[in-house]
Amino acid sequence: MGNSALKSHLETSQKTGVFQLTGKGLQEFPEELQRLTANLRTVDLSGNKIEVLPAAIGNFLQLKSLTLNSNRLTGLPSEIGKLKKLETLSLNGNQIQQLPPTLSQIKALRTLSLAGNQISEFPSGLGTLRQLDLLDLSRNKIQSVPAEVSELQAIEINLNQNQISVVSAEVSRCPRLKVLRLEENCLELSSIPVSILTESQVSLFSVEGNLFEVKKLRELEGYEKYMERFTATKKKFT
Repeated sequence: MGNSALKSHLETSQKTGVFQLTGKGLQEFPEELQRLTANLRTVDLSGNKIEVLPAAIGNFLQLKSLTLNSNRLTGLPSEIGKLKKLETLSLNGNQIQQLPPTLSQIKALRTLSLAGNQISEFPSGLGTLRQLDLLDLSRNKIQSVPAEVSELQAIEINLNQNQISVVSAEVSRCPRLKVLRLEENCLELSSIPVSILTESQVSLFSVEGNLFEVKKLRELEGYEKYMERFTATKKKFT
């Protein structure tokens, strides 16, 4: 991509606060964006070949949405924690293995999307994100859902297509959790905490494609209680 094209992109972004440059084969985060740290609210660099998000990302203090789906990122700089206004962070389809602890400082974050990465442990420290609505960790390599999950404020947690064989009963204590997706994992029926059915707020619990027939769920204590929530939610949206 020529300099003139980038220049016109930058001029437009200065006015709109939006910089979108997808599928252009970029190998690094455009240095020129540094000139717009005071203006940019939305950056989308999906479908490129970016391997590193520079520490300078911490200078974009007005950023509300950062999307780098389908790149080659293996991690994030700790400076990401400086983005106090960031509401959406979408990093699907990269090679990220773990998250920096500073991520827990992005208090405005509503959507954290990390589908299709190389994460092998359920990320810790996300309980401080009080605004978090959606946590998408599908298509990773997570093997268990730890007790710490109870601190999460998320309304939806997507863990489809991982390698999960253990789910802590503490998940039923998530205060706002309505949708829990655990499709295509390694769960036995005996690994399903009954408290999700009996005690939680969860009204959509997806477990297709595990090591048991879904209809077997009906045999678990609390299934009827869960179905009441499921049906009540369905009525609300029809």
